[in-house]
Amino acid sequence: MSQNGGVSTSNAIFEIDDDDFSRFSEKPKPIITERKRSFDEKSFSELSIPMSPRPFYRNTENSSRVFEPVDSIYSSGGRSGFDTPRSDNGFETHPIVSEAWEALRQSIVYFRSEPVGTIAAIDHSEDKLNYDQVFVRDFVPSALAFLMNGEPDIVKNFLTKTLRLQSWEKKVDLFKLGEGVMPASFKVHHDAVRNTETLVADFGEAAIGRVAPVDSGFWWIILLRAYTKSTGDSSLADKPEVQRGIRLILGICLSEGFDTFPTLLCADGCCMIDRRMGIYGYPIEIQALFFMALRCALQLLRPEGEGKEFIQRIVERLHALSYHMRNYFWLDLKQLNDIYRFKTEEYSHTAVNKFNVMPDSLEDWVFDFMPVKGGYFIGNVSPARMDFRWFCLGNCVAILSSMATPEQASAIMDLIEARWDELVGEMPLKISYPALEGHDWKIVTGYDPKNTRWSYHNGGSWPVLLWLLTAACIKSGRPQIAKKAIELTEARLLKDGWPEYYDGKTGRFIGKQARKNQTWSIAGYLVAKMMLEDPSHLGMVSLEEDKQICPQIKRSHSWTC
Repeated sequence: MSQNGGVSTSNAIFEIDDDDFSRFSEKPKPIITERKRSFDEKSFSELSIPMSPRPFYRNTENSSRVFEPVDSIYSSGGRSGFDTPRSDNGFETHPIVSEAWEALRQSIVYFRSEPVGTIAAIDHSEDKLNYDQVFVRDFVPSALAFLMNGEPDIVKNFLTKTLRLQSWEKKVDLFKLGEGVMPASFKVHHDAVRNTETLVADFGEAAIGRVAPVDSGFWWIILLRAYTKSTGDSSLADKPEVQRGIRLILGICLSEGFDTFPTLLCADGCCMIDRRMGIYGYPIEIQALFFMALRCALQLLRPEGEGKEFIQRIVERLHALSYHMRNYFWLDLKQLNDIYRFKTEEYSHTAVNKFNVMPDSLEDWVFDFMPVKGGYFIGNVSPARMDFRWFCLGNCVAILSSMATPEQASAIMDLIEARWDELVGEMPLKISYPALEGHDWKIVTGYDPKNTRWSYHNGGSWPVLLWLLTAACIKSGRPQIAKKAIELTEARLLKDGWPEYYDGKTGRFIGKQARKNQTWSIAGYLVAKMMLEDPSHLGMVSLEEDKQICPQIKRSHSWTC
């Protein structure tokens, strides 16, 4: 690390010795935390539109933060009770739960004797590459598992350490990245000679394709809100350096430019799909995370000084973004038929085909895939282009953030049920559907040998997505869908060694390059299991709809079929 706090690209990769994880095999005693009043969920419209007086309650320890009495979001015990044969509310504990916790604890990374995250995977049969690093997006399900189990310290440490890394100088070759960019990952570098430990971050300069992680900053804000919601303690979020970190992330996203859309323009490989897969433009995953991060930031930002200006900018952006996404990204049977009949080359403000999409670009699979009752947010919308592929993460986050209306959320659940064999199959859950094959695979992926058809990001099945599906199902009032998916996972996941992903049309085969003991596969299962057992945990990752941000939608919806 340089004297000014910068990190050299030549120091991007270090190794963590296996010995560093040997001491984690024994399960530490759980930290029991006292539940505090829940974090405020007031509508962001209250911040910009005068409202009638209403009673509020203040946290005596943090009187600057306003709280509402929502005590019901917490379970009475403060943790999920997975250390006992049967949990308090009657759910049978599956035998693999204890194995999952043991594996999760073995993945913990320590920095100067404090837990700061979990590594991506512990698979000694494969080259480490970057799987021995702590990834921001990968740590989210681990963090949620620890929060649900009453162990917030590791999450707080992670948030503060990654915030410190944000302040480092970030360069790729001679180009300096934006100040608000969060790292994709970091490692603990042990200097045996000096007997010191330092954190070394990767902001994309060491990643495949050299793409900066657009989603890292969004996940960081979402996790900060989850931590505040779970603990009821806003002191971390209220710190000046944390408030500044939030503003730096938002400053990149809310800056004015040449865009005519409220969505974010992104490069391929900027999120969970971190290889070339044709998601460049305005991918649904980024737009949904952007929407959720904006809403979380409204609850975290203090309305003084620069925070007041950012709050107003967020409110304005959310109005535009919700309208854009609900109108132009949403697809159901009626809308599909409308696109099929689109006229092209329309010029004027009254154009129906606003993006000049060619109806002949509709592929046959779309007509077969769309059920009579159901719908989803498509993968991408940009001039003359609609990517009709299904992307799981974006649609689940759309439900959790209430970017999707309750009716749209229900329609997404209808689609999952109607296309269960395609989207869930034998192992949850398809990251994207359908797979690119033949000529399309060659052109879009550039002959990528890892993203062959029905593998990895190209139609592979990812167990980590189970927690997002479960949360979306509970919020939509369809927990039976999640229960069925969890049962499928429990039949194989431990036996197969907690793989990163599965291959094949139905997810029957362990991925050909999948790492075993993949941490977020483990954590994703635990979060899904705990959330289904105690749905009050949903409050950490769910936001209720604020109808005042959403202009009335005039397009058709599947629920009218």
